[in-house]
Amino acid sequence: MAARALRDAGMSVIARNYRWRQGEIDIIALDGETVVFAEVKTWSKLGIENLGISLNERKRRKIIETAKYFLQEHRQYENKAIRFDVVFIAEGALTHLASAFMETV
Repeated sequence: MAARALRDAGMSVIARNYRWRQGEIDIIALDGETVVFAEVKTWSKLGIENLGISLNERKRRKIIETAKYFLQEHRQYENKAIRFDVVFIAEGALTHLASAFMETV
């Protein structure tokens, strides 16, 4: 459902469930010249306002480190802009949060 929504928004999905020893990224897509690393969250009981519970600092750091590894492994994307999105699915409704978080220094 999330991958289809990103494709419907004009993105090209280039990887799903990308894993390495440090973490996983649910969907990696191209949005024009931007590589989008998307985390998909599906909850039936908690609302989007509670997203921080499961997407805490530790989880965001793992996603960012996994994204860096992906870019090292796939050099054709290394000079593109990057973005971290969240696709939130609850009770059949989908919300796409573009630029949901970023790496902090």
